[in-house]
Amino acid sequence: MEDMLSPYRILDLTDERSNLTGLLLAQLGAEVIAVEPPAGNSSRHIGPFEQDDVNIEKSLTHWAWNRGKKSVIGGVEEIELLAATSDVVLDCGAFEGLDLDKLRSANPSLLTVKVSPFGATGPKSDWIATDLTLLASGGQLGFTGDPDRAPLQIGAVPQGWLHAALEAAEATSIALFERTTSGCGQHIDVSAQQAVTQCTQTMLMTSAVGAPPWGRAGGGIKAGEYVIRTVYPALDGFISMCFMFGEMLGPYSQRMMDWVHEEGFCDEATRDQNWVDFFTMIFTGQADPEDLYRAQDAIAAFTASKTKAELMTGNSERRLLIAPVATTKDILESEHLEAREFFEEVPQLGHKFPGRFAKATTPLKNLGPPPKLGEHNKEILADLNRKPTSPSPVDPAPTSKPLEGIKVLDFTWAIAAPMATRNLADHGATVVRVESEGRIDVIRNAGPFVNDETHPDNTAQYHSANAGKHMISLDLSVEEAHTVIWDLIDWADVVIESFTPKAMANWGLDYESIKKRKPDVVMLSSCLMGQTGPMNMYPGFGMLAGALSGFYEITGWPDRPPTGPFLAYTDYTAPRFTVTALVAALDHHRRTGEGAYIDLSQHESALHLLGPALLDQEVNGRTAQRLGNSSERYSVHGVYPVQGDDKWIAVVCQNSTAEETLSKLVGEANLDDSTIANWTESQDRFELQELLQSNGIAAHIVSDSADAVSDPQLIHRNHFRRVPQAYAGETVVEGSHYQLSRTPSNTLWGGPPIGEHTFDVLSDMLGYDGDRIADLAAVEALY
Repeated sequence: MEDMLSPYRILDLTDERSNLTGLLLAQLGAEVIAVEPPAGNSSRHIGPFEQDDVNIEKSLTHWAWNRGKKSVIGGVEEIELLAATSDVVLDCGAFEGLDLDKLRSANPSLLTVKVSPFGATGPKSDWIATDLTLLASGGQLGFTGDPDRAPLQIGAVPQGWLHAALEAAEATSIALFERTTSGCGQHIDVSAQQAVTQCTQTMLMTSAVGAPPWGRAGGGIKAGEYVIRTVYPALDGFISMCFMFGEMLGPYSQRMMDWVHEEGFCDEATRDQNWVDFFTMIFTGQADPEDLYRAQDAIAAFTASKTKAELMTGNSERRLLIAPVATTKDILESEHLEAREFFEEVPQLGHKFPGRFAKATTPLKNLGPPPKLGEHNKEILADLNRKPTSPSPVDPAPTSKPLEGIKVLDFTWAIAAPMATRNLADHGATVVRVESEGRIDVIRNAGPFVNDETHPDNTAQYHSANAGKHMISLDLSVEEAHTVIWDLIDWADVVIESFTPKAMANWGLDYESIKKRKPDVVMLSSCLMGQTGPMNMYPGFGMLAGALSGFYEITGWPDRPPTGPFLAYTDYTAPRFTVTALVAALDHHRRTGEGAYIDLSQHESALHLLGPALLDQEVNGRTAQRLGNSSERYSVHGVYPVQGDDKWIAVVCQNSTAEETLSKLVGEANLDDSTIANWTESQDRFELQELLQSNGIAAHIVSDSADAVSDPQLIHRNHFRRVPQAYAGETVVEGSHYQLSRTPSNTLWGGPPIGEHTFDVLSDMLGYDGDRIADLAAVEALY
């Protein structure tokens, strides 16, 4: 069976900042050639190392993201020769003097991808950046951590560049798909700053839409004046819990309080509180806010009396929303991951590695070991006759969106999968979203609300995640609605859903049922834990998956409980994996006519962002720890106070020259955190940012919403976009994090109100006449 991307050759010029891009494309079947300088890629020089032996062939950072690639030693001359044989060049600035325009001139079908801190153009395009300063610039840092201390990075494995690497993989798959008809190359410009903004779950837009700002809440979520805890102690660590309210979540909280009462940790009055309507009652004065904190304290006392395993057993038996705050050791020992065969043995090294990021009927590749430096010089450089896998270029080169003509039927909800279909719509796909007024999307009741008006059609979070989609509202309990669904399946090229397993089967809409009617359908299912395995029915949100996937345990201060990343971390990573796999499957379908089914586990795919830490556990038996903002790579690496209430700046000395310069600026030889903080705290943050950048030191203010909305770089990149929206009149959505030079994306409207396009979908897309639509309305199949 032909792999999804097997026709393509990728020239990978990246280092640890974007090595992950090539790994994902290699798993999808592409030939990936890593060109390295004579001393090796810089990722080879970054720890941890196997048995702590500092050796370029034993770096676990390099191992994590370079399996299955071919290594060639070379410089610009060799790159130019190999680019003529390649379909894609991946670049992040590791090679000085490289001219990507020249490469495309020599090979008109070539796609070049450049990952940079702030994008190729704009007032910050030449700014120095490290992972920490990227997190500061993109807003994620400012939302993470305890409110009484500095904002926090996610520890163990730097995350900022990895978000850009995921965007690069997504953009590459889209551009390759477009090229199958145009034959024309183009350039892809990826901004790491913009990629990081996805980790704020649109809360970076609050000032743009007139909503109250969000702030850090430690291991919790701020809801107005109140903090809802998300992290609780256990006998052997910590757990994360979704103790929230409303029609969907309140029943889970009620069952939790029943258990707490049974074990003697709360009174009957606390147990019998109306946890479904609790927040509404607080805001209308019908409930005492202290009841929230009494309940949370009772829960904490209860969970502290049990192990994580005991709590998870109760979670399953009582249908709760609990997740263990997993360590890297827990992840390696996971029965669920073992049942799904996620970790893959690499016999040449004698260790198991994080495996394929998705399961599919056209399987992703089980890759071999990472290459030794220059291992494939002779094989690759001896044959320079390969031609790119591309049709003859169309003249003039088309400028239409790359996914125009692709039709997508969208059964997704919340954030992770809707963000993926939003990206498909941005790039030209016609996306029809199915929603029921009887069970509206959970994020319709989540802020930020435009002009702070609470209404299910007025939340900017929904507007952004569902921008550009067509909305049809059906009651699937009515038989006639299923006829509409099957007509939409006949219409669609792609079906995507994000319910727990069996939900689609219960409606008769699982892959096997759809395949019988439409054998060449491309379908993707996205859920927290995947379609199979002992935890496949685990309900929950990306917040819980973030705990299960190890991100909570490593985020925090060594002397405090973990805080976890801001909100639903795997909801931000999963969309990129989803789009990359889906579009690769469409590419394969266009060549072969074969359909595909993809099982995307948010949990498994996210583990690739912790690759080096998981290998450190596997190889060295070392469990990743919370380290605050410290770094094993840089001695000056922190977040420091500046003038203003809760205002901060991230500063990193990226080399010894930067350290010497900072020492002169501070007037101290000893650059510990206290010394630097004493120097920064009285200074204007913008002036200090400019001072440090102009002196060659990586620095960026920790941006909040107001900072981001007025950031000249994000304005230049048109990141916050004003678009029409039927209820609000106008709203703001976040723009694409990358730009395709010839076929740019665009966002046409904000996420639509329930049923806005029902008539248009039925009449224009399915060809129903007025009588047929009236019949559907008469039996109440339509909302």
